[in-house]
Amino acid sequence: MKIEICRVRECSSNLIAAFERLLPQLSSSAATPSQEYVEGLLASDNMHLFVAKMEDGAIVGMLSLVVVDIPTGRKAWIEDVVTDSSCRGCGVGKMLVERAIEEARNASVKRIYLTSNPSRLAAHALYRKCGFESYDTTVFRRFVGCDSVV
Repeated sequence: MKIEICRVRECSSNLIAAFERLLPQLSSSAATPSQEYVEGLLASDNMHLFVAKMEDGAIVGMLSLVVVDIPTGRKAWIEDVVTDSSCRGCGVGKMLVERAIEEARNASVKRIYLTSNPSRLAAHALYRKCGFESYDTTVFRRFVGCDSVV
């Protein structure tokens, strides 16, 4: 199985279909973003969307890398990593994470962070294989507005 990892710069019907298929595999509460919303994401210099494509063009995985400049240095967050259930265990997730690390390095990022649900043990093993370490911190969150995707 030949897989190519590429950065997405333009929205397509194939990409929206991939969101529809993959996001529910990531989270039962994830809504499919509209084409306009995705176009806005892709227009951002700070958000890098990577997809894993099969030879026939089918998207079987995706990952978001968000790069931010703050007073303590340029940092990045990996978010929304998902591989289609039909391809899990085939190295797709590792390829996506390694591509994000390469992009972060090229962008002079100081550190890359990610969070993962405690129940996703396979994902934790993947992140460790890719050189990530558990970081002693407490994550806080607060909802401040509408939680639906436009």
